[in-house]
Formats: sequence, C-alpha cells, structure tokens
Amino acid sequence: MRTDARADQNPIDLPTWLEPVRGVARRARPGDFSRALPPDGGGRASAVLLLFGEGVHGPDILLIERAHTLRSHAGQPAFPGGAIDPTDTGPVAAALRETVEETGLDPTGVTVFGTLPDLYLPPSGYLVTPVLGWWHAPSPVRVVDVAEVASVHRVPLETLVDPANRLSVRHPSGFVGPAFAVAGLVVWGFTGGILDRLIALAGWERPWDDNRVEDLPTHLVELGTARATEDGRPS
Repeated sequence: MRTDARADQNPIDLPTWLEPVRGVARRARPGDFSRALPPDGGGRASAVLLLFGEGVHGPDILLIERAHTLRSHAGQPAFPGGAIDPTDTGPVAAALRETVEETGLDPTGVTVFGTLPDLYLPPSGYLVTPVLGWWHAPSPVRVVDVAEVASVHRVPLETLVDPANRLSVRHPSGFVGPAFAVAGLVVWGFTGGILDRLIALAGWERPWDDNRVEDLPTHLVELGTARATEDGRPS
C-alpha cells in the first residue's frame, strides 16, 4: 500500500479521470459535504474507504451492502470501513484494515491519495474520515464476514452519474436526501450524500431530475425499524 502524504511535493500518478477527485480532497471543507456538526466532545473516530478502480465496465468504486442483522445501518449500501481501533495508526490504516476484513481486499494494490474532511454521522455518533484510494492493482473481493456484510459491489461511475439512476428518497421520519439506484441497491443516507457531493465537486454531474422523490423502499425502512426496536432506540 502506498500513500500520497506529500501530494504537493511528490504527487503519485493517478489516471486522468481520477485527478478531479484529488483536487476535491485538496480544497474541500466539511461544509461542502454536510451541515451536521459534531458535538463539543467530537464523535467516535472512524474511517471509510472510497476505493476507485478500473473494471471491465470502466472506472468504478467499491461499495458494500451491510448485513441485515446489524444493530446500526442494517441493510444499507455503504463504503467499507468502521471504527478506528487503538491498534490502528490512524484513519488510513483503519479504513484499509476494515476493508480487508469485510471484502478480502489485498491492500498492497491500493494507493491512498488523500482524504476528505471529517464528517459527523448523527444517528450513530461517528466522526468519519473518508479515505481516498486508487486501486492500481485490483484483487478479488467478496463477502468475508457475513455478520457484517451482505454483498460486495464494484459500481461503475458511469452508472452513478447516469441521470436515469439518480433520485431523492424520503424516509418516514421526513428526511429527504440524494440517492442512487445502482447494482440492484438504493444507495442513500450518508453514503448517498457523499457520492452526490463528490460527483458535483469533481465536475462529473450531469443534469438530472431533482424533482424525482420516492419513498425509501419498505424493506430498508423495516430493517432500520426492527433493529432500533430491538435496541430500545427510537427508529
């Protein structure tokens, strides 16, 4: 695994199509991605990996579907990642470790070229560092831990930016946010929000019907409600 810790002095080579994402990492501020601010004590430190590669269908990004039995965010599509452990040296190490544990990724094939601003995730209290990776030597990925992951997907960027796959979803709570209907999944919430803003900031966005608002699929609502009820938390 290589890192781009001194990107301005000795930048790592990236494919031309990925350079706009490095540009976003260099200039972005937390407000570019979220209006949610962490409490004074911060949040539980965590990290996710936004892993970009080139597959049989062109440039893509790695997503997982979380296991339907999890206590938090059950069944939601997400970037691989999780809490930063005391044994991790920081967000990069945590994001890579979690991705290996969840998907079997070979981290030696990944170049880390930046991070996005830390973002607060109010439902779970996590303070999340999105780590940016270039998958210069792709390895097979799969579901490793069925208790954590239901499925693993390499989603072509073309399908994410395709206006036909873009919409907003409405949660019964009243929350309305950006979403993507890709790979048989509805990518919404925290992950959908990051993708929405990253696509716009990178200059990849195409005009789409932002009046297309649909209710969050019933099975996702029911999963969240069931897990919250078991935990004694409001849904």
